[in-house]
Amino acid sequence: MKQPIKDIIAASIKVKQQILQDDTLLATIEKVVTVITTAFKNGNKVLFCGNGGSAADAQHLAAEFSGRFYKDREALPAEALHVNSSYITAVANDYSFDVVYARMVKGFGKPGDVLIGISTSGNSANIINAIEAAQQKGMITIGFTGATGGQMKNSCDYLINVPSTTTPRIQESHILVGHIICEFVEAAYFA
Repeated sequence: MKQPIKDIIAASIKVKQQILQDDTLLATIEKVVTVITTAFKNGNKVLFCGNGGSAADAQHLAAEFSGRFYKDREALPAEALHVNSSYITAVANDYSFDVVYARMVKGFGKPGDVLIGISTSGNSANIINAIEAAQQKGMITIGFTGATGGQMKNSCDYLINVPSTTTPRIQESHILVGHIICEFVEAAYFA
């Protein structure tokens, strides 16, 4: 069993090495840091959405902003949109799961806010609908996806498409990139 474990670790490292050497992706990460920092400085918030493991990643990254990352500091306004289970189940039941995030974006989003949609395939209908709703509100949209970007590729202002088609490797890299963004936003905002 030791070799298959090593193979999985090596595959994860390989994806991260590809990110390390992708100047376009690194430039996008830099731009996203600037966009989020500017949004916070302007009194705006960052909203996150995802499904399953990506919902967990959304909640994790929102907590890094609203709690803390490295510094003891004031909270930054960030929230994962799935944390109200009564809302999610009511809207999914009464309308459709495809609109659970879009309705929340329409209710809470304002121009200048940032929406980060996380979908390993880039094809989650409820994430795409949320992105469209955010753009209609004048929000900035950032997508975290896998290699192809899926349908989100053409609908986000900024796309962080991890160079992998394997869900666990994509999610591991989403957290890596998310942590990088949190670290640099925190450092820039609280400089």
